[in-house]
Amino acid sequence: MISFADVLASTQRSAAHLEMRDAYMLDDPAFVAWQSGQQIDPRQWWPDWLELVRRTVARGVEMRRARIVSEPISDYIRYEYDVTDGNVESGEQVRWLPRRRATDLALPGNDYWIFDDRLVMVNHFAGNGQKSEPGYELIEDAQVVRLCGSAFEAVWERAVPHHEYKPV
Repeated sequence: MISFADVLASTQRSAAHLEMRDAYMLDDPAFVAWQSGQQIDPRQWWPDWLELVRRTVARGVEMRRARIVSEPISDYIRYEYDVTDGNVESGEQVRWLPRRRATDLALPGNDYWIFDDRLVMVNHFAGNGQKSEPGYELIEDAQVVRLCGSAFEAVWERAVPHHEYKPV
């Protein structure tokens, strides 16, 4: 199966990620450490990811991430918010949309990445936030790509840039 890194390497213009869950992989060591009060430095915890973002952006690919979140935010979303500066400093654009402002948007049922308006990588999670098997599915169907692209753009238009978002 093709990896995320392989898909991103073949991307030429844009990679956009829509996240709609309030918690993911609650047993993740970084989240557990954060919960215990440790300061999490993204450069130490995710150097490979941040370098991948830097290299991708440096070759002209726009990377955007939008998160739809319930408010008051969950502990997991607070953790994500606290570590997102690393993503932004590496060149990824991140925005936050309070769920109450998404009611009238037609959204796909799963989180996903969309690459160059040609390929969707759907992320599958169990109810407890753990990755399901298989963890992702690649879809090239033009109708699904259009749906996911328009949903992402609708969220992006309403969402608040990371540096302006104030978690509730």
